[in-house]
Amino acid sequence: MSTIRFVDAGRDDPDPALAAGSGAFRDYELDSTFHDELFHEDGTPRARVRRLGAALSRIPLQDLERIQDGVYRRFVHEGITFTVLGVEDVSEQIIPIDCVPRLITAEEWDHLERGLKQRLTALNLFLHDVYHEGKSLRDGVVPTDLVLGCPQYRLEMRELRVPHDVYVAVCGTDIVRVGDSFAVLEDNLRVPSGVSYMLACRTAMKWAFPYLYRAYGVREVAEYPERLYSTLASLALTSGTPRMAVLTPGRYNSAYYEHAFLAGEMGVDLVEGRDLVVHDATLYARTAAGLRRIDVLYRRIDDDFLDPVTFREDSVLGAPGLFHAYRAGNLVLANAPGTGVADDKGLYAYVPRIIRYFLDEEPILANVETHLCREPDGLAYTLEHLHELVVKEVGGSGGYGMLVGPHASAAEREEYAARLREDPTNFISQPVLPLSRAGCFVDGRLQPRHVDLRPFVLQGRDRQHVVPGGLCRVALRKGSLVVNSSQGGGCKDLWILRC
Repeated sequence: MSTIRFVDAGRDDPDPALAAGSGAFRDYELDSTFHDELFHEDGTPRARVRRLGAALSRIPLQDLERIQDGVYRRFVHEGITFTVLGVEDVSEQIIPIDCVPRLITAEEWDHLERGLKQRLTALNLFLHDVYHEGKSLRDGVVPTDLVLGCPQYRLEMRELRVPHDVYVAVCGTDIVRVGDSFAVLEDNLRVPSGVSYMLACRTAMKWAFPYLYRAYGVREVAEYPERLYSTLASLALTSGTPRMAVLTPGRYNSAYYEHAFLAGEMGVDLVEGRDLVVHDATLYARTAAGLRRIDVLYRRIDDDFLDPVTFREDSVLGAPGLFHAYRAGNLVLANAPGTGVADDKGLYAYVPRIIRYFLDEEPILANVETHLCREPDGLAYTLEHLHELVVKEVGGSGGYGMLVGPHASAAEREEYAARLREDPTNFISQPVLPLSRAGCFVDGRLQPRHVDLRPFVLQGRDRQHVVPGGLCRVALRKGSLVVNSSQGGGCKDLWILRC
C-alpha cells in the first residue's frame, strides 16, 4: 500500500472555476490488491479520469466539503430515504451519497449493454420453458429438483399465458469489476429497486459539477420513467392507452420512496392492496371518482403477498382475486409471478449454460465462481474454506443472512457452519472478490472505496433498453466490501461517457 499525489494531467479543462486549489489527492491510498478506477498502480491517472482528477485536484478541500454537504442536503430536501427495520423500531434514513462520480467509457458500456441484453433474453426464455414444456430440465441444463424445489417456483404459473412471453420486464443485474473485467454478481428479477437513487444522484451531480458534466458529454438517464412507462404500456392487452398503477406495500417498505417517485414521474396511481378490488375477473382501483380499471400493474411486492386467495392467506398487502384477473388475461403484472426461480442464487451458477442452450451463444458477461452447498463437493469445499469465502442464502437479499468469512470471528464461522450442515440446499459460497475501488470524498479527504453497479434493463413487447447509467453502490466504511445501504453503504453517480 502506498500514498500518492495526483499528477495534474487535465490542464486543458476549460472551466476556470475548477482550477483553484490543489492537493486533494495527497492522502489517497493505493493498494495493488484492488483495481483502482482512478489510478494505475504507479499513481498515474487512467485516461478516462484525467479531466475529473485534474478538476478535483484544483478544488480546495474545504470547497469539496461544501459540495459534498450540498449534494447530501439535496437528498435531505427531496426526502430520498430508505427504511431500516430494527429489532424494536422502524426508522427512515437518508441514503448516503458521495459527490465524486464514477466513470465508465463508451467501449466498456457497450460490452456491458450487450451482455445484459443477452442475459435477460435467455432468462425470459428459460422462465417460459420451466412453466411450459420444461425442455431445459429434461435435457439436464439445470437440475430439475433445483427448479421445482425452489420456494419461488409457482405451480400457479404452470401453462399460464404470460403477455408476449415477457416474464421479466424490469431487471436489475448486479455487476462488479474485478481487475480489468466485469462479472455478474447476481440477477434481480422479482422487484429490483434502486433506480430512483440513480436518478437522484444524477440530479445532485449535475448541480455539483455542471461544467465537468457537460465537458464529459455524459449520457442521460432522466428519460428512465418515460422508458419504463412505454415498456409497461407495450405489454398491455387492451387497445388504446392502458390504465396503469404502481402497487406498493406501503410507507414502511424500505423502497417506498422509490415507489412514490416512479408513480409520480410516470403520472400513474400509487396504490396499496386496500385500494384495489376485483370484480368479474377485472382489477379496479378505488378513487374519489369511483372505480377505475387497471390494465397494467407494476407491482413492487413479493409474490406471496399479491393475492391472499391464491398465495398467502394472511396477506393484507395485495388484493383478493388479483391473480384470478391476471390468469383471465384481464391484467398485466410486471414482473410476472414466479420469476424468482430464475434469480435464486443456486440457479445463478447455471445461467451460462442457460445462455448457451437457448441462444446458442457464449456468455458475454462472466459469472463469479460459485460453489453449490446442495452438492456434496460444494458443501465440503465451503466448510473447509469458510474462513476465506462469502456464504449467502440462496433467497437472501440486502446483505442480510450472509457470512464474510475473512471478517467473521471463529465463533461466528462455527455457528454458520452448523447452519450449513443443517440445511445445505439453502446456501452457496463464492470467493471474496477484490472489488474495484473508486475515489470517494470521505471524512474530509479523497479516499478509495469498493463499488459495484446495478444497471437496469427494460424488456418490452418487442424491444429492450438498457439505461445508460445505474445504481452505483459504494462501501463507505474503510475496508468494507458490503455496499448495501442497510449495511452502511451509500451511492454515487455513474457517468457513461459518449466516447
